[in-house]
Order: sequence, then structure tokens, then C-alpha cells
Amino acid sequence: MTDESSNELGKPERDELPRPVVKRRRRFSASLIWLVPALAAVIGISLIINSLLQAGPEITITFLTAEGLDAGKTPVKYKNVVIGKVDKISLSEDRSHVKVRVALEKSAKSFATDGTRFWVVRPRIGIGGVSGIDTLLSGAFIGADVGDSQTSQEDFQGLETPPAVNHSAPGRSFVLHSDDLGSLDIGSPVYYRRIQVGRVVSYRLDGDGKGVSMQIFIDGPNDKFVTTSTRFWNASGVDVSLGADGLKLNTESLATVIAGGMAFQDPAGPHDSTPAGQDAQFQLFADQGTAMAPPDGTPHYIRMRFEKSMRGLDVNAPVEFLGVKIGNVVSVRLDYDEKTQSFPLIVGAVVYPQRLGSAYDKLQALAKAQGDNPDMTQMMSRLVDHGLRAQARTGNLLTGQLYISMDFIKNTPKVAFDMNARPLMIPTAAGSFDKLQEQAAEIVDKIDKIPFEAIGNNLNQTLAGLSATLKQVNGKTLPELDTTMKGVQKTVNTAGDALSGDSPLQQNLGNTLEEVQRTARSLRVLVDYLGDHPEALIRGRRPDAKPAPSTTPSPTPTNPPQQGSKP
Repeated sequence: MTDESSNELGKPERDELPRPVVKRRRRFSASLIWLVPALAAVIGISLIINSLLQAGPEITITFLTAEGLDAGKTPVKYKNVVIGKVDKISLSEDRSHVKVRVALEKSAKSFATDGTRFWVVRPRIGIGGVSGIDTLLSGAFIGADVGDSQTSQEDFQGLETPPAVNHSAPGRSFVLHSDDLGSLDIGSPVYYRRIQVGRVVSYRLDGDGKGVSMQIFIDGPNDKFVTTSTRFWNASGVDVSLGADGLKLNTESLATVIAGGMAFQDPAGPHDSTPAGQDAQFQLFADQGTAMAPPDGTPHYIRMRFEKSMRGLDVNAPVEFLGVKIGNVVSVRLDYDEKTQSFPLIVGAVVYPQRLGSAYDKLQALAKAQGDNPDMTQMMSRLVDHGLRAQARTGNLLTGQLYISMDFIKNTPKVAFDMNARPLMIPTAAGSFDKLQEQAAEIVDKIDKIPFEAIGNNLNQTLAGLSATLKQVNGKTLPELDTTMKGVQKTVNTAGDALSGDSPLQQNLGNTLEEVQRTARSLRVLVDYLGDHPEALIRGRRPDAKPAPSTTPSPTPTNPPQQGSKP
């Protein structure tokens, strides 16, 4: 029952136990563990490919020093936007500079072109102010300025100082020529009507070594004020002048006094107002007065021979023609004359005849009308024949400085003028300073001839005699004079008493005056009578005529007497 019942219930019998079934796994399931590194490799490769696709060009910048630069950290910025990073810093083979390799971003590939400039931005203090203060906290970085060139370039020479003007700045550049740099430097301001409108960008020595060329940049839109007639002058320092209208002090700003600067302006009156082109060239004058003066024209070199000392005449002393400055002294050299065995001074000067203005034009027109060559030689020859001479005159009595004056001297002797001499030798005459010295020497000679010793001896004798006379006057004359004065006083008192009002003398004097008056009246009557009857001098005076009776009736009253009144 049991077995049957169990079978009925479906329980397996011992002989019918289940057998295990062995299932084989696929071989690839065992390599799933390598899926993670494979996936990482794929991601890494994709990142590398993406990095290569996004990476920009690599460039090398050369600097004198790597101060403030750090490989892997120092960024490269343009307008404060990061466009790359320093990848590696190495020393050059000759150890004179460092090479900085920079990895630029793909978007900054235009910076790897010709004309791009790189420099290290550090804290700097200059004439233009303080810059790079933000790098004190963030650290130095490399600044960049891209140009307009499309030519690719990998090696660049870094700038040691930031450029004064970026390529994208609006404005124009101009070139100025000067004898020397003076106190100007890169970054020195350029003023127009005392407002800063530009700056000095660069400077270099001319090829012949006789001057300096400076490049300036005028910011837009103020660059339109630079015309073909514009005059530039050095506004550095303080311009002090003392003239007839007092002391004048002129300067552009405090910055120009300390660090230097320049200014420009158009001349007064009609002039060409055409705007100057890019890189137009101008002359830089020493001061505003010289810059605004009329054009100098062609310079001419002349010489003058002076036989006397020219102490006080320095180089750059003015040369004037009738008070008008036409040039400057450029040399003062000593010479030797074998005939006279003297040492004359040869003064060289550069003159500009065109500074005479309309007078120079009229002289040229006159020379053409007379058929002569209107050049400097003919003009000077004609002027010398009319008495033109060069003189050294005193320009400042306090300092003793001299200047050359070319003036016409009356009754001056004729001299031979060599028109073929090069340079022209202008005849000279004694100046006011020489005459003053001669007059002073003559006065000193006359003073030396005065016998001061004899005059002193005579004066001593005279004073001794005067002293003896005074002693005699004090001892004898003055006491006698005192006695005389007392007698005179007594006489005056006696006369006063005699002429008093109650004295007999006074009464007699009054009677006498009355008799004189009566006599005068009688004499006047006699003179009047003789004037009417001159025959009385011969016949005598006629008797007086008897008076005639009156025939005129007495007047009768026209009005009757009133009542109560007496007739």
C-alpha cells in the first residue's frame, strides 16, 4: 500500500533520481572584465583626438629673462581673454636669452602670424603712470597684440616693454626729425592746445648720425588736426622769457616739466589745412616761438673776421640784420695772421635770408630788373657797397653776452668784397663794445695823468693857511666885531627914540611935509596957467575979469504949496 500509494502521489523512486545537466558557457563571457579598460582607452583616445582637433598652433617667444613666467601656469591673454598657455621654458644655447614655448588655442591661430607682438605684463612705473597692478595678485602673464598679416609664423621676438599703441587703436602715426632726443622718451605725451592727444611710440638714430627720428601716434579723432602746415615743438621743461612786457613763464603741464613732452599747432593766418597722411614727416623745433616763425628757406654759411677779443660770444648767439634775427653763430675759431703777427677770430654763422620776408623778395626782384643774378652773393655784394658791416654788440650788460649785428655804418671806408670766396667773408667794424672799451681806456689814461700827489700837497698847504686864518679870526676879529655890533645896536636904539611919535624931530618932519605939499600944489597951478597963457612969461599975469550979472530968471514952482506947508 505504501509503495503503491507513494507512486500514486507521484514521488520518484530511488532508482529514478534526476541527473544534473551540464551546460557549457560561451567563451566570450569570460572576457567581460576587459570591457572597462577598453572603454577607458576609447574615451582616452577620443579625448586625445578631440584635444588634437581643438588644439591651436605652438609658437616660440624669445625674451631676455623668464622673470614672472611659469611653465604650465602662465597664461597668454589678449584683451584680458586667455588665448594660450606657457608650455615650456628653456635657455638658449648661448645663454643670452630664454625660449618660451606657448600653446595657443585653436581660436587664436590668427596670433601665429607675422606682425604679432608679445610682451610680459608686470607691474611697471613710468612717465605714463603705473600699469600692471593687477598682476601683483594674479601673477604675470604674456600680453599679445595681433596685426593684419596673414603670413604664418612660429618664432617671435618678445618685447621687453609693452607697446605704446596697439594695432587696432584708431589714429595715425607721424615721423618727427630733430637734432637730438632731449628729455623725450617712449610714452612721452603729445599735446594739442594743452590736451594730451598722443604719445611718442619709438625713436631711432638717423643713418648719418646727425639727427634723431621719432615716431608719434595721435589718437583718433584728434589726428585730423594734424595738417600739412602743422608745426611741432619740444614742450619739455619750463620756458622762461624776460621782455619789454615783463617776465613770462610757459609750460604745457607738470608732466612735461618732469618727463618731457611735445606739442603741435597750425600757424596763424592763411595756411594749407589739408590733413597730413600716414607717416608724414615733420621737423621738431626747440620751442614754440621758433616753430611759429616764418619759413627759414635755404640756409647760407658766412664768415666774419674780428681783430679783437670776442669774449662773451658763444655758439648759438643770434645774428641780426637791423634788429631782425636771420641766423645763429655756429663756430668761433682762433686764427693766426703771419703779416701782422696777430690772432684774429673767425666767426662762422648760418643765416636765412628768407627771414627778411618781403624785403628779400624785393631785393631779388631788383636784381632781376638790373640783369644781375638774384643770389646771395650778388645781394651781399650790393649791401656791402652801401656800408653793410658785421659788429659784435653787447646783448646783456649783466652777463656780458655778445651777438652779431649786421647794420649799415655811415662814412665807413670802402673794402674789397670777394664774391668768389666760399664761404662769403663779410667785412666787420668795431662794435659798441669795442668803442666802450676804448672810451674806458681813454678815461683811465686821463685819470692817470691827473697830478693827485701835487694836488694833495697844495690842498694840505691851503688847509694849513686856512686853519691859521681861522685862529686869527677867532682870537681878534670876532671880539672886535662883537664890540662893533653893540655900538650899532645903541645907534639903532637912539634913532628909534628920535623918530618916535612925540619927539620934536617927528613934529618938524610932519610940518616940512605939509609945506612941500602946498608948494607942489602951487607949482601945479602955475604950470596949468602957463599952459593956457604962455605969454604971461613976458607980459605978466593979466588981472582977473569981473563977474557978469546973472540974467537967468529964478525958477517958479510948478506945483502950488500944499496946505500947512511954508512958501
